[in-house]
Amino acid sequence: MIYIIDDDHLMAECLSRYLRPKETRIFSNAIDAISNLDEDAPDLIFLDVLLDGPDAFTFLNEIMSYESTAKIPVVIVTSLNLEAKSLRSYGVRKVLKKETLTPEEVRECLKLI
Repeated sequence: MIYIIDDDHLMAECLSRYLRPKETRIFSNAIDAISNLDEDAPDLIFLDVLLDGPDAFTFLNEIMSYESTAKIPVVIVTSLNLEAKSLRSYGVRKVLKKETLTPEEVRECLKLI
């Protein structure tokens, strides 16, 4: 199971298509994603930084506070200039730029599972 957390519905749908045939769940905000972690924890998370409501860093702090979710690999998908290296302590393994990402880059992230 892969979570895609992005308030841009079109971007979330594109990511989901790129990841087929893997099962994905799309959430438009961090609160909905957090509330589903107990019942169906993902193997990988694609996360936008700028979300409606709590942002990605609030979400990352939340999942890092529980042993059962702290080790889930996270891929940040953003327009911001961020580096994965500086976000490693949050479980971030990779940062993809929204403007330039390709289906191959997205599928390459499946190796993180």
